[in-house]
Amino acid sequence: MVFNLWKGNFSMLAVSAILPEHTTNHPSIILVHGAANSGRVWTFWQQALAEQGWASYAIDLRGHGQSAAVALSHIGMSDYAADVRTLAGQFKRPPVVMGWSMGGLVALMAAADGGAAACVALAPSTPARQRNAAVTLRTGEFGPEEYGITSDDPEQQPAMPDLDREERLIALASLSRESRLARDERQAGIVIASLPCPLLLITGTADRAWPRERYSDLWLAADYVSVEGASHWGLVLNRRALATMIPAVVRWLAQCG
Repeated sequence: MVFNLWKGNFSMLAVSAILPEHTTNHPSIILVHGAANSGRVWTFWQQALAEQGWASYAIDLRGHGQSAAVALSHIGMSDYAADVRTLAGQFKRPPVVMGWSMGGLVALMAAADGGAAACVALAPSTPARQRNAAVTLRTGEFGPEEYGITSDDPEQQPAMPDLDREERLIALASLSRESRLARDERQAGIVIASLPCPLLLITGTADRAWPRERYSDLWLAADYVSVEGASHWGLVLNRRALATMIPAVVRWLAQCG
């Protein structure tokens, strides 16, 4: 089901919720999509999590997916983190925050402020120890072409080498516009000094953009899972990879208590 969440009096966020058939004692899981994307990218994750007894809520960040249209030109990473915190505040107990790519960094930002039971980051944009003031912050918008997606033909998607046709169609349907300011802020560095909750960081062996090596000097304490054969897109939509990845995440969450 999709419901709308009012944030203040100026924007409305869409959230796609899938609940397990039977009530469990697990915390809810907030799923945060990547740049130029939307919550639809979590389609298979939500189905599998519900089957294993976990309620999940895939948020469409402001200006993305089914959320109310807003001008993205001046939207920054702190705005996206505020969207996640707004949703997290609706639950009676701290949720798990899970994000992919840009959404992984947004999840880390939200978790860093407290109020999260745990954080799971799938090949996240890396945080920084300090901001690089030399990076110019620009306004404006861009589309998925900046990430190599220039065609709507599912057979012409070199960025998705391990996805089958159905998975690629979902990927293409999840695409959205994106804020250039938020992208430049990531380039300048989003500072996260520490994390008050457990962190699981997941990478794919076929991910050329965000391989495990990108996190070799990460100062945040974390557990790691490497997914064999998964590309960047494969971490969210490759059902063969998800068949082993999701159970591993669920086991880790159970260990976190």
